Amino acid sequence: MIFIALAVTGAVGLLGVAAWRSHQQVAVAQADAAALKQSAAAQTARLAEAWEEVRAARERAEALSEKVATATKSQERLESEMRAALASRDIAISELQGRLTLTILDRILFDSGAAELKPEGMQVLDEIAGILSRFTNRWVQVAGHTDNVPIRVKYASNWELSAARALAAVRHLTEKAGVDPRRVSAVACGEFQPIADNATPEGRARNRRIALVVLPEKFEPSDAAEGAVVGASTNAPTGAIPLSLEPSKTIPAGATNEGVPTLEPREVEGRDLPSP
Repeated sequence: MIFIALAVTGAVGLLGVAAWRSHQQVAVAQADAAALKQSAAAQTARLAEAWEEVRAARERAEALSEKVATATKSQERLESEMRAALASRDIAISELQGRLTLTILDRILFDSGAAELKPEGMQVLDEIAGILSRFTNRWVQVAGHTDNVPIRVKYASNWELSAARALAAVRHLTEKAGVDPRRVSAVACGEFQPIADNATPEGRARNRRIALVVLPEKFEPSDAAEGAVVGASTNAPTGAIPLSLEPSKTIPAGATNEGVPTLEPREVEGRDLPSP
């Protein structure tokens, strides 16, 4: 009987150990399942966050694409209106990398060696300003250029003459024609950005000019307006001399205009440029 009791007791003990081990295994399995569930929930949250980022990025890309398409149509309309308004003038119109450049012979705007606008020049600038009034987020650079013949009256050099002419055009655009002065800058290039050979009268006539450059559209124009000083923006080409509208401002000694982009006309509207 004793052996039977011991056998029964041993069997019960073995069953208890087996039950305890089984309980432990169940507990471990439950813990593992809970951890897997928590990990799955975290992964689901990360996937949802990543998807939200993808959706937001897609929306930004679509919005940017719409802005680019709108800017492209605006550029085409601006160029078309400029060509239609100025087709009968002695003005070259070119477009390069979003920059629309109007190159106006000096004889249309000024008398020889002078920086006072002629009535014909005022009319041209008024027409340009009327078109720019419909494109209020476009910035404009007005660059004065001369030939390489030294000037001998009123102005110390071609630098001063080109500066005075650029400022005269800017003053008319802003003070008479209603262009916002925060959108305009004046640049003096002197004789150092020729587009033709100064060795011939015809070449010198082409080099004596005002170049009005309408810059590409900015999606955030407020950024470009920061740092503007009395109508002269910080958009001036590297190395060029930006000018304020204050007549007391002078050109820095030894300044150069290396790096000022010369935009070759893609297409020219109007008559051939005449000899002086």
